Amino acid sequence: MTGNDMLDKIIDSDNTTVGGGASSALVGAMAAGMIAMVSKLSAKKGYGLSGEEYRAIAAELDDLAIELMAGSKRDEEAFILLMSAYKLPKNNDEEKSIRTDAIHRGSVIASNVPKENGFMCLRVYELGRSLLGKSNPNAGSDLLIAMELAKVGVFGCILNIRANFSGISDKKAIEELEKAVEILEQYGGRES
Repeated sequence: MTGNDMLDKIIDSDNTTVGGGASSALVGAMAAGMIAMVSKLSAKKGYGLSGEEYRAIAAELDDLAIELMAGSKRDEEAFILLMSAYKLPKNNDEEKSIRTDAIHRGSVIASNVPKENGFMCLRVYELGRSLLGKSNPNAGSDLLIAMELAKVGVFGCILNIRANFSGISDKKAIEELEKAVEILEQYGGRES
């Protein structure tokens, strides 16, 4: 699936399998691509870093862009899995137990996917910060816009992690996810 395929799904108001989680990962991928471009545009003249450092930053961001694109698809798949769990029958105690367990497992997956995507978006943001004042000034607006996109990606992933807490029956799993959310909130939303 390409980025355009996922974007088409996101902007299709009749498609209910993608939403904030997939969008957050996609916006993180866009941010990664833009910051990688800025880094590449800065490599030849050296605005404070060596050409090798700019190329290394760009390479990491290019990898993150690919991973976040895949993360967008994983988010859609996790949502479909969770919705399938909610559709399981609940006519007797055994069915209710199977359904509750499936919802729990699906909710854990549906929280962990945006957690992973959130940390990738945070890394994109951090790499963008590393270029502040050290990149081609002609691409300064691109850098700032991309950093804002990365922060939106982090914020959206946080919302999607928490959105699935109601289906998680294991307190320890929620506590671990809350720790991740605290880190994302602490470092992902700071002003540049």
